[in-house]
Amino acid sequence: MIRAFCKPSTTLAALLLALLAMTASANAAMVADPGVLYKQMKDAYAKGDAAGWDFRSQEIYFASILNAGRAYSLQHPEMAAYGELANLTVQIGSGVHYSPLTNHDGAVWWVREAAEYVIAHSQDPNEISQAQALLLRANAEDDPTALAKFADTDATANVKDYPGNTDALLQQVEADWRAWLITHDPSWRSLALQRAAAPSFPVAHLPTNWGNELLASANSASTDRGYTEDDVKNATTLIARVKAVDPIRVIATVIAVPHDVYLTTLAPADEYFGKREMSVLEVENRLKHVNFMLDYKYGNRESVETAGVADSIVNMQKVYPRDRDLPMLLYWCYTTAMRMDDDQAKKTAAHLKAVLTVEYQDSPEARKILNGTT
Repeated sequence: MIRAFCKPSTTLAALLLALLAMTASANAAMVADPGVLYKQMKDAYAKGDAAGWDFRSQEIYFASILNAGRAYSLQHPEMAAYGELANLTVQIGSGVHYSPLTNHDGAVWWVREAAEYVIAHSQDPNEISQAQALLLRANAEDDPTALAKFADTDATANVKDYPGNTDALLQQVEADWRAWLITHDPSWRSLALQRAAAPSFPVAHLPTNWGNELLASANSASTDRGYTEDDVKNATTLIARVKAVDPIRVIATVIAVPHDVYLTTLAPADEYFGKREMSVLEVENRLKHVNFMLDYKYGNRESVETAGVADSIVNMQKVYPRDRDLPMLLYWCYTTAMRMDDDQAKKTAAHLKAVLTVEYQDSPEARKILNGTT
């Protein structure tokens, strides 16, 4: 069983604390306080160590590493702390069997960057192997079939590492349900229903997002709607088990760590993102203009402009992954790129679709794409 075996080093601590005086003058848009992020890491490690490292404490510790890692990538990639955080991301990410499909920290880009750093700089064959495995998962964001298989494999590994653990069991069914959503392969839906119907599955803890969808699917399961006979049996069992625990079902969706410690809800209007340094307002205005030109049959001549807007939106996502308007902007730019058919527009649309439907799968905008209503 893999445990959280790495804590922030004293060197990293000194670098983070020394950086406090520099933060105010940093040029990067991200305004995270490295000292606060480091304290989060220390607290998460201490709590996990005291509790014996259950699955939840591992996930919380990993989330705190992701927060600090992307802060350094955006503000001070030249410092030694950047490399230490990249190594921590790979080591602990491997330990918790990281999957973009079930991790909701909006940090796929940082995991990819950290893995590439370790592959390029480590001399340890085991570390390199771990980094390569994580890189495969991060790079599968635009390959639903591969991503689904990775998610199930990794979630199943966590169930094995933490037998009987509520969070690990929930993650396994979540992986299969989300695999069904992105692939439309009914075998994943069948597996989700099968595992959710098992006596050991904690139905009382089903969350309000994918959990409610799973129950809705179970309620409508019938062979004339594309479900197998086993699906119907499992669905009936699942519904009966849920009814047995209601009204005590825990309906709150659990979030591992609060995100307001390191970012605000909305990207400030006076911050600029991407190579072309666009503000959120400029992003919106340019999308309006591009679509206006497309209405007048400018076609692929707007592809370069759309790619520039997409770059700004993706950069904004790195800094403010929980901005409430982000799914809308990703979707708007995606549908704009889909109005063109050259290679650049296709590449732009594919990347935006991957980020939206994997990292923001529960948003209405992502569901329009996944449900084919775009």
